[in-house]
Amino acid sequence: MSPPPAIRIDNLVKRYAGDKGGQGKLALKGVSFDVPEGGVFGLLGPNGAGKSTLINILAGLVTKTGGSAEIWGFDIDEHRRNAKRAIGIVPQEIVFDPFFTPFEVLENQAGFYGIPKAERRSEELLKAVRLWDKRDAYARTLSGGMKRRLLIAKAMVHSPPILVLDEPTAGVDVELRRQLWELVGELNDQGVTVVLTTHYLEEAEQLCDRIAIINHGELIALKPTRELVEMAREKIVRVTVGHDLTGPPSDPDFVKSELDGPRTIEVTYDKDRVTAGQVLARLQDQGLEVEDVTTREADLEDVFVSLTSSSN
Repeated sequence: MSPPPAIRIDNLVKRYAGDKGGQGKLALKGVSFDVPEGGVFGLLGPNGAGKSTLINILAGLVTKTGGSAEIWGFDIDEHRRNAKRAIGIVPQEIVFDPFFTPFEVLENQAGFYGIPKAERRSEELLKAVRLWDKRDAYARTLSGGMKRRLLIAKAMVHSPPILVLDEPTAGVDVELRRQLWELVGELNDQGVTVVLTTHYLEEAEQLCDRIAIINHGELIALKPTRELVEMAREKIVRVTVGHDLTGPPSDPDFVKSELDGPRTIEVTYDKDRVTAGQVLARLQDQGLEVEDVTTREADLEDVFVSLTSSSN
């Protein structure tokens, strides 16, 4: 038997109250999916899709309208305390009391969870997020990247088996993003189940082993990352030819054919209908002398755009 999921979401509905008795916005429309234990799970969707609403329901900050959710086997209504202890949330917004030091931030958070002083992990966590040398600095003096790392440590004070990160790398530079993902990878290697939302699709493709995509409050895809990428049937072959062209060549099996310079053609084709070799052969049949060829596989961004545009 496979282990129970880390998170189970069943027919989750959220409707916000409307003005003057009118019907409010339906943010989640019966969403259902499981988050397997031990992996890195991506929750993707455009702005306003319902991602943050879903996370806030799991965090206990938003009350659901219908359906159910379990965290580590605990129903968020029937076993609220146990459910909250099983999850750590890293919010998108950076919020700290500016007059506490990082050590005090973690000590206070541990106190909120009723963790005895002898069992607190403040030193261990600050060392894990590489902030031990800043333990006595005021939180307001930390850089943006340090504050992000402190948020992760704060979410882990009660040793939850699940860590949820809501847009953790929004607005940070490339080097900091790399450092954050190294830290998340280390936590996952230690057995922590990670759920993340991100607008950076290349991040999701590299980090996540399974992805759910929601749009307009509905689940539109739930697959292993590799399967999602393979859903994109279109490929692009970029061809440089031996003479200037007045226009792009055409063929019934070309999805799209465009010029990118006087001698460069980009042909988009459906890989279920033709191969790259057949595309080249058809160009040569039209009298074109092929000098150079590169191809590009579809990536998660192609799939994401295709799925979200078709669900609008």
